[in-house]
Amino acid sequence: MDLEITVGPEQLVVHQGHSILLTDRDGQIPWPTDRGLYFLDTRMVSSWQIFANGESWDLLSSAPVAHFAARVFLTNRKFATEDGEIPERCLSFELSRTIGEGLHEDFDITNHGAKRVRFNLELSIRSDFADLFEVKSGEIVRRGHITTAWSPRAAQLRTVYRNKDFHREVIVRVRRTDMRPVYANGRLSFDVDLAPGASWHSCLLYEFRDGRNRFAAPWACVDGHSDSKTARKAEAWREKVMKIETSNEEVYRFYRQAVEDVASLRLPTSETGPHQFVPAAGVPWFVALFGRDTLIASLQTAMSYPHFARATLTALAHYQATERDDERDAEPGKIMHELRLGELAHFKLIPHTPYYGTADATPLYLILLHHAWLCLGDMKLLEQHMETAEACLAWIDDYGDRDGDGFQEYQTRSKHGYENQSWKDAGEAIVYPDGSLVKGPKALCELQGYVYDAWRRMAQIFEALGKPDRAKALNEKADRLYRRFNEVFWDEASGFYALALDGDKKPVLSTASNPGHLLWSGIVPPERAERVVRRLMAPDMWSGWGIRTLSSDHPAYNPMSYQNGSVWPHDNGLIALGFRRYGFAVEAARISRDISGAVSFFTLHQAPELYAGIVRSPTNFPVQYLGANAPQAWAAGSSFHLLQAMLGFQPDAPSGLIHFDPALPDWLPDITLIDMSFLGGSFDVRFWRDGEQTHWEVLKGDKRRFGRRPYDSQTRLHSATVGTV
Repeated sequence: MDLEITVGPEQLVVHQGHSILLTDRDGQIPWPTDRGLYFLDTRMVSSWQIFANGESWDLLSSAPVAHFAARVFLTNRKFATEDGEIPERCLSFELSRTIGEGLHEDFDITNHGAKRVRFNLELSIRSDFADLFEVKSGEIVRRGHITTAWSPRAAQLRTVYRNKDFHREVIVRVRRTDMRPVYANGRLSFDVDLAPGASWHSCLLYEFRDGRNRFAAPWACVDGHSDSKTARKAEAWREKVMKIETSNEEVYRFYRQAVEDVASLRLPTSETGPHQFVPAAGVPWFVALFGRDTLIASLQTAMSYPHFARATLTALAHYQATERDDERDAEPGKIMHELRLGELAHFKLIPHTPYYGTADATPLYLILLHHAWLCLGDMKLLEQHMETAEACLAWIDDYGDRDGDGFQEYQTRSKHGYENQSWKDAGEAIVYPDGSLVKGPKALCELQGYVYDAWRRMAQIFEALGKPDRAKALNEKADRLYRRFNEVFWDEASGFYALALDGDKKPVLSTASNPGHLLWSGIVPPERAERVVRRLMAPDMWSGWGIRTLSSDHPAYNPMSYQNGSVWPHDNGLIALGFRRYGFAVEAARISRDISGAVSFFTLHQAPELYAGIVRSPTNFPVQYLGANAPQAWAAGSSFHLLQAMLGFQPDAPSGLIHFDPALPDWLPDITLIDMSFLGGSFDVRFWRDGEQTHWEVLKGDKRRFGRRPYDSQTRLHSATVGTV
């Protein structure tokens, strides 16, 4: 591009674990707002504004310097003092922040004027302790009581929220300053007195408490953030994760930022131990343990960091449902959707304790278990999770198939439940061709593909465990589902699959991106694959920035909607893998270029959760979706999936091998994988394009561990067992 254009929301985010600070670009939190300082699904600070003798400061520049640190450069407006007027822009104010469990703030003010200045620096800070769900909805109800206490001697402001046995507390301590602060009228004040050229510094340390534990702020100022505990953990992650080198700057920056994003979303959980993490879904609204999101992110990162899968499988097994609970949409064997830790969940005013309203997490658990085994080769991993896997298989049969017709359906039983329980979980996402909403139990197409894939994979696991009868039974079930699905869901007239079956078992023939997941699952007969690919790449579906969630010819299409015409990077990553599985390497590479090209326009080359499905042209750029999470695990993970599609990555750790079937496009002539972790070793592998062919060589590590295998070999094997539909 001749002119560099940057797209992104007007906000500043720093975060680590369960702690998130979301502010305006000037570092402030004006009221009313959905921004704030959040911890454990509670807004600990709801308003934060800084003044000089009552006047606001003007923003010069601001930016994150790491996912957990940011700097804001402000300057003064003209304002009056008892010593006379202070001209505009003679004061510089550097506001710096570092977040760990708590928050560390640095104030640095310098007088660049020719005269001494004296003024009152006031910080207005308020805490509403609102539950994140209520902040997001804009309907906040105060249920408990807030008390505030100021200790002049300790220079400490303590604000406490209590509602029966629910407790949240934030303590703000002033440190490293020679000026004693005063707290009055809801404002923390400093009398700043600066000679020409002089500077003043102060630290504010925000500590959080939940009634049992305290979560301290980082002690070091922002200049020492690179030596902080959080920074050291992030650096250790970078050392472990696979790196790349390539002459394509877009791909390199997309991948590098994806690594940073996934690092920033690592979430500690009590179920996995202190040194294991699961990927949180996204900032700011989805920093929590999820089912579908965490499973897919763990699948996406398998080539770059396969160990996420261990923690994910363990954490989700801990919360696997053991009984039916209609309010939480729970059923025995079902894998959870979302766990929340705020006030509403504490008092069970929402069902997220956890909530189980997802129809796809349970088969995806089985898919991840198998893929983790292929990447790690660990039989103990299978043995550890076989009880969970058996319960998942039972749920698919007993509850996933609600009416015994052989297909998976969903419908909420909860008054708080989700109408849609696939990855497209917006209430308006599943629509008839006339644009009206599909109601009643829905059998979405991709759910059938996920179950088909899960059964095939579990059959391989049972073979490895010496249980051929179980393997045979699952393969036979997969064969039956393959045949029946392709009889019922296929629409010959359009050459495409139905989006779903409605409650009356009638096909919903809306053209959407969901059938692209069928290619990833392998449930599409090879002779039909080309028609599916061509339909997804038709102008009404392919925006040029990726494949839309819904056809632009559909009455419900809106390019700026959440899931009815927008573009989701993770959706496109799965579709690209499906294209490659059926031999459509050119089309898979085209999607890869679409997504990496779109991401290059966003701030930091950070892939957002989604963006508008507006058609690409020589004179436009990707348009952000208001409220999209960034960073977001799925979106970052699309970088890894797109790379896997182009390289034809096929792990087979149980056999001690990695297979590749690379097909680099002309716009990506070379790429080198560095520090690829596999079977206890570290490998470097170089790929390069020569004419129309892609070659590769192992630069570091045992070359005998690598081989070439056609990427579509498993699809041909699976479809051969059932013949032509």
